[in-house]
Amino acid sequence: MVFVSLETAARTEQRLRSTNWLTAALVFACVAGWLCLSVLRMQGQSSPSQTPSQAPQTQPAQNPAPNQNNDIPDAPTVQPSSETPAPPPVPRPEEKKPVERDPWTNQPIEKPAAPDSGTAPDDATSASPSMPPVKTVPPGSSAKTGPSAQEQLYTLVVTPTFVQIPVRVKDHDGRLVDGLLSTDFTVKENGTPQKLKFFTADPFALSVAIVLDLGMSDAEVQKVEQTYPALVGSFAPYDEVAIYTYSSTVSQVSDFGGVTRKLGAILNQIKTETGRNNGAAVLNGPLANGPMINGVPVGQGTENVNTPPRESHVLNDAILQAALDLRKRERTRRKIIFVISDGREFGSRAAYRDVLRVLLSNEIQVEAVSVGSSALPVYDKIEHLHVPLQGYGDILPRYASATGGSEYRELTRSSIESMYAQVMSEARNQYTLGYSPVRPKVPTPKPYRSIEVIVDRPGLKVYARDGYYPAPAPPPTAVAK
Repeated sequence: MVFVSLETAARTEQRLRSTNWLTAALVFACVAGWLCLSVLRMQGQSSPSQTPSQAPQTQPAQNPAPNQNNDIPDAPTVQPSSETPAPPPVPRPEEKKPVERDPWTNQPIEKPAAPDSGTAPDDATSASPSMPPVKTVPPGSSAKTGPSAQEQLYTLVVTPTFVQIPVRVKDHDGRLVDGLLSTDFTVKENGTPQKLKFFTADPFALSVAIVLDLGMSDAEVQKVEQTYPALVGSFAPYDEVAIYTYSSTVSQVSDFGGVTRKLGAILNQIKTETGRNNGAAVLNGPLANGPMINGVPVGQGTENVNTPPRESHVLNDAILQAALDLRKRERTRRKIIFVISDGREFGSRAAYRDVLRVLLSNEIQVEAVSVGSSALPVYDKIEHLHVPLQGYGDILPRYASATGGSEYRELTRSSIESMYAQVMSEARNQYTLGYSPVRPKVPTPKPYRSIEVIVDRPGLKVYARDGYYPAPAPPPTAVAK
């Protein structure tokens, strides 16, 4: 009995254990299902505005593991909500764009925003101040900012009583001296010191009248004609040039105009002209007279004695005509007569004194390059000797000295070409002094007024005109009482 009871108790205990495990599994499944439903309800209440397409969806497991007990449901798989905030982007280092710079000033160029975009330029946030636009022009050209191509760097106001004196200062080697101040100069008019009201060392635009001598020998004329390209290259784009030629008469080849290709074409046209013949004059024979019978001209009883004619060389008339045209040009330009000649003068209707008065009254300088026989070291001394009825050989250097210019004597073609650039450079780059003359207490009967320019530094030579003739005073106007 006792044995049966123990066996029955063991079986009963085994059944109770199996029932407890099954009951625990069912309770666990119910609790898990209830928790999942609670979570789904809480998420639905937290996002009421969520659209059905955005609601979280549950997907069953694709390959559910086999369960021994089919009464236990599988736990649902929940996807995370699409409204989960994304992580902030990691800032990337800003790439620096290459800065465009102006090729002339090496300054950054500001790029303005497009007018219709309404956005600021890329470099608008930079701390550097904006730079105004820089306008550049190709080398060798001039900026056209107005009616004329020359840029006005200063304004010179002149009156009829204002005296303007171009002055060049050279050392003992003949080189120009720069860097002088207005306090280094002293100007005296008729011995009375004057107070300077204008001083500058800036270059001036030139009005140049080129006077070419075609009365020289044909060899000298051809040598000068070969230097015409260098003559054109010695001028600046803002200069104006006129061309005159002379021998026995004076001719104006071109009026004042800018330095363009037209100037070179005009000079090439002059190359067709020839100088005088270097051979001996024909005095006898059939080419010297008309028809002859037995050595006696027809219609005459005796034989004629022929003498070679004296050719005119009207240097004074050529300079006078160029001066009369130059005085009509603007006073703000420096007026130059550039003479290329052998310096001989004979047969002019105008006298030296009268021509010089016109030059000094209109502030005109004479620059000269003497060629041919006048450039020879010894022969030029002989030509300076005046022989009656044979003309003059020293007129050209006298014009240059009295007007503040220079005369250069050259023989070879290369030296003549290099002298063109030097003459124009010295004429353009001079000190310019200006003053209004102080009236003397005792008026002088002579209209001519002498000028003396002194530089307060030793060892320097001053080149300026000797004086001037003042412009006539305007007539008095009647005042109504």
